[in-house]
Amino acid sequence: MDEHFSQSGTDLEYRLLVGLMGQMGVSVSKHLLDEHFTLLWANDFYYDMIGYPKDDYETLFHNRPDLYYKQYPELWEALGQKVYEAIENKANGYELITKMPVKGGMRWIKLNATFTDQLQNGIPISYTVMTDVEDIMQVRLEQTVAYDNLPGFVAKYKVKQDGRFIMIEANDKYLDFAGIEKDMISAFCPFSRLDDKSRSVLNEYIPLMQKGESVHFVIRSKDKNGTDAWLQLNGECIGWEGKEPVYLVVFIDITDITEQRELQKKLEEQSEQLKEALDFAEKANQAKSDFLARMSHDIRTPMNAIVGMTAIAGAHVDDKERVLDCLNKITGASKLLLSLINEVLDMSKIESGRLKLSDDELNIGELLQDLIIMMQPEIRSKQHQLDIHLMGMQHENVIGDMQRIKQVLMNILSNAIKYTPDNGRILIRINEKSSRDGIGYYEFVFEDNGRGMKPEFLSRICQPFERADDQDIAGIQGTGLGMSISHKIVQMMGGDILIESEYGKGSRFTINMPLRLREQDVPEAIGVPGMSILVVDDDRIACQGTCNCLEEIGVRCDWVCSGEEAVEIARERSEKNNAYFAIIMDLKMPGLNGIETTQLLRAAVGPDIPIIILSAYDVEEYESDAKKAGANGFITKPLFKSKLIQVLKRFIDKENVRGHITPTKLSDADFSGKRILLVEDNELNLEIAVEIIGSTGVSIDTAVNGLEAVNKVSQSPEGFYQMILMDVQMPVMDGYEATRRIRALGRADVSGMPIIAMTANAFSEDVTNALEAGMNYHLAKPIDIIALMAVLDKYL
Repeated sequence: MDEHFSQSGTDLEYRLLVGLMGQMGVSVSKHLLDEHFTLLWANDFYYDMIGYPKDDYETLFHNRPDLYYKQYPELWEALGQKVYEAIENKANGYELITKMPVKGGMRWIKLNATFTDQLQNGIPISYTVMTDVEDIMQVRLEQTVAYDNLPGFVAKYKVKQDGRFIMIEANDKYLDFAGIEKDMISAFCPFSRLDDKSRSVLNEYIPLMQKGESVHFVIRSKDKNGTDAWLQLNGECIGWEGKEPVYLVVFIDITDITEQRELQKKLEEQSEQLKEALDFAEKANQAKSDFLARMSHDIRTPMNAIVGMTAIAGAHVDDKERVLDCLNKITGASKLLLSLINEVLDMSKIESGRLKLSDDELNIGELLQDLIIMMQPEIRSKQHQLDIHLMGMQHENVIGDMQRIKQVLMNILSNAIKYTPDNGRILIRINEKSSRDGIGYYEFVFEDNGRGMKPEFLSRICQPFERADDQDIAGIQGTGLGMSISHKIVQMMGGDILIESEYGKGSRFTINMPLRLREQDVPEAIGVPGMSILVVDDDRIACQGTCNCLEEIGVRCDWVCSGEEAVEIARERSEKNNAYFAIIMDLKMPGLNGIETTQLLRAAVGPDIPIIILSAYDVEEYESDAKKAGANGFITKPLFKSKLIQVLKRFIDKENVRGHITPTKLSDADFSGKRILLVEDNELNLEIAVEIIGSTGVSIDTAVNGLEAVNKVSQSPEGFYQMILMDVQMPVMDGYEATRRIRALGRADVSGMPIIAMTANAFSEDVTNALEAGMNYHLAKPIDIIALMAVLDKYL
């Protein structure tokens, strides 16, 4: 069609041309070049070719080809791209052979379009001639893949809508490969010999084949002999039967190439794995070498102190003060050496997967109080300020591995103390975040204003044997195992540790730990009508926490943040005959401290109001001064509800209001008249234990192995022994077996006789083994004298 046809032609010429094309059986249509390619007019052959009558086409698609192609976006996109390229290149039109959807399937058609300068509503008009070339294309596609001349297997399939394949025909090479007779082609199930991986690959391509798209992929299938073969599959849609595409597929056998490639890939992977393993081994060896070098230094340091101080003490046996100083230093060095050994053993247990957690009944308040008491000497020596905040604590009694929880908390608190320069501030915050299904979710936060950590070390802090490369802390001893051990223990408990730090400003360690709840002590309302208490603490949050505890047990309270305010408000209440029932006073406050404020309060309110000193520090060094100032009692932080009730009840019941009961000192313990059996095979350990325990006045019999212990008990009168201290690892018979045999003796006294494990087997499973053998308690060596005296006091 001439490019000037639309400009110079007449309506008569146009009708003649259309009529001529109609006689030739050619489809002609007129379109707007808008975003829809809107159909303005078409002859009858246009509608015959697509299979939709004119009325149906207008009703269904509103003369919009984009709606007609809606289910075939790829075809519509290709057609639009052809049109826009022609317009952009200022061509007269375009020519395109493409698949076109028709009613009931697809057909190949040829489009010849001519652009005009005619406008309708400002939009150009195009004329399109459409010719059916289905038969030509079918022959061309099949000819391009001449079956018997291709280097591979060829088959023709129909792809069903449910994803199945129906084989229509195949060349001889395919039939021989698959072992199919020609007359059995229709009964053969294609792709039935694929492995699972190849089946998955095929399933990924079936949706593309259902759309008529070309596909290329590799599968592994078995031949007629059951031998695996790698096949490159190349599929092309050559026609449609209704809505089901017909595919011609060429299979190329690439087994040899693929196997070589797979072998090469495996060799490369193995080479890379060996390289990574070598790198890891080298790094591990270097880390272990560095660790051993540090351990050699760290172990030799306390060992040198022990050997050196022992020599100095021996040279000054007549100088009591010098000897005592040496002994104190030997004790400190021994504890350091013990902690180093324990950390190495813990890491060994963790890495071998032999670390087990026990289920102990524990009270969070008591555990934290023990922790603070143990760390008081270090806190006091560095003159740190320690603040403790409790938030939302509803469940104090829980079940968990007490030893491991204490180990984690002590490690983090110890680090905060060590790495915070003198006169620093350390904050401990305990928060019960929630509880459900018998589990309490606790958050322990340790925050300090110390040295902090550099970002590059912060990312490695929980790795074994890692220590910060910082000259400022080079003199602080440690293995680099503590945080790694703590992190793994918390993870075993189902929790995690979040570490935040800024170098030069401080660090925050947040431990999230789930713990099983056990039966709680129901807080009793101890408040008396009109009873109120004044809380004095320079820490505002601590004041609010104490008041919350008091209000939960029925006591009204006021709080102030300084000694001056406390004296003023207490005096005003007394003058109005509305005095406080008691005053709870923090020991460490700026300005007037707790003792000074107590002295002023006594002058202001008289002797009858109990004043209770509250402190996170060791109160023993302040006890005498506090009593002289008029204090009636002491209570340690953290202030849990159960502890507060216990202290207040003493004053409500008028018990010893003016006095203060101090703990019994170890040297005051008196177990005269009691007899125990001490079972220990090591002579030095036996001598130490006899000396320490004998200072209490108790009578001691000894045995050097389990069998001797069984014989001594069986040959003694009933009730002769009140307790047995039993080592575990001994010759002849170990402590577990000895305990079981003693419990099995036919005597009335052995069933309830306390048998205490006193052993160097100090892991959680050792505690469990001791209890399962029939022992009542487990004491780890080296013996903690305070713990030993507590056990003797409990059972004797």
